[in-house]
Amino acid sequence: MKIAFLKTRIVLVLFFISVFSSTILAQEKQKSNFWSHVRFGGGIGLSFGNGFFSGTLAPSAVYDVNKKFSVGLGLNGTYNKQKNVYSSTILGGSVISLFNVIDVLQLSAEFEALNVNRKYETNLGLANDNYLYPALFLGAGYRSGGVTFGMRYDVLYDKNKSIYASAFLPFVRVYF
Repeated sequence: MKIAFLKTRIVLVLFFISVFSSTILAQEKQKSNFWSHVRFGGGIGLSFGNGFFSGTLAPSAVYDVNKKFSVGLGLNGTYNKQKNVYSSTILGGSVISLFNVIDVLQLSAEFEALNVNRKYETNLGLANDNYLYPALFLGAGYRSGGVTFGMRYDVLYDKNKSIYASAFLPFVRVYF
């Protein structure tokens, strides 16, 4: 009886080892499969002239759920300075969804939340500002490979608080 009990234990141990090993292998395969569907990209902006400087870095990543639909996250960091007038630091993030209607037409929805910190250097009676600004962009663009050119509209646009000059914004989106 002891031999039968020992054989049963050995079989159970081997069974649990094989189940555990196959679970780990399946998880590793799933992890590698996940990263094969992730694309990285984002935007870089730089403008200057007549005492004005602005720089933006906005990396992002999207996960391709299938050939038509992708979801992702992004970060945004911007610094602006108008000599002897003001400076601002803008930091935030976004959640984006992309829908490829057909190969060349991409629709997008993006929620962006930005912390805006403005400091004025003039005596114009403007108070320094620090506030959170939300934006909800709905857009459409022409897509070719990993590059999309288009226009987006901020449905939450507030001309007094937005860091953008208009609710309509052109965009170039690049993902590798």
